[in-house]
Amino acid sequence: MSDTPADGIPAATLVIFRHGPRGGPPELLMVTRARSMAFAGGAAVFPGGRVDQADRDLARRLKGIKNADEAAHRITAIRETLEETGLAVGVVGKIDAERAAEARRMLHEKDALAPVLEAMDWSLDLEAIVPFARWFPKNERLPRVFDTRFYLTGLGTGAVDIAVDATENTRLFWITARDALDAADRGEISVIFPTRRNLERLAQFDDFDAALSDCAAHPPRTIVPFFEEHDGEGWICIPDDAGYPITRERLRGLSRG
Repeated sequence: MSDTPADGIPAATLVIFRHGPRGGPPELLMVTRARSMAFAGGAAVFPGGRVDQADRDLARRLKGIKNADEAAHRITAIRETLEETGLAVGVVGKIDAERAAEARRMLHEKDALAPVLEAMDWSLDLEAIVPFARWFPKNERLPRVFDTRFYLTGLGTGAVDIAVDATENTRLFWITARDALDAADRGEISVIFPTRRNLERLAQFDDFDAALSDCAAHPPRTIVPFFEEHDGEGWICIPDDAGYPITRERLRGLSRG
């Protein structure tokens, strides 16, 4: 039996860019989920998770916010990234490795971002969390269906300390989008359908500014994958005008989460 509400479980995911070494393509931070996890167990994904009530409560308290639901999703992306990777992104204030580690410890204890912000004397910079895509696979008969908003943020050089949160994930790693796709093709990592499509799109960008330009050219709309048959084979497809270079994949052997 599904535990998913009819409109899906609200979630947010953050794609974190850093400059590639020696001027190469930008690298992205990915996590490998523990195989015991109900959703995408063993898969390489971007940091993220479901929107908590505490995220919504914080969003409603912020001044000047016109869309509390959107703000809550961005807060989720910030909170989950701190929890899963130790990176403090989307916040303003004194930040160094020691303070980020303390904030992460406090987040695990309090299970909410608001008291962490207060204790660290940080404020939110939600504009640093840029909308990229939104995926809602409601047609796929998955045991849990997440309505996930994908966001982008840039770290510049990315000379930061990270450490995996061993409760949900087993590995953290920086990798270019193209190298992640190649690793998946070689069977070195596992990626589910939305992650692969987003990696293919991200692989088109030479830097973070190019990604931002693409976001402006393709404002996020909800992508609901659908099924078609071609030449006797089943395919899962997405719209061909949402900015993705590859819009379908054979169902045979597909990892869907």
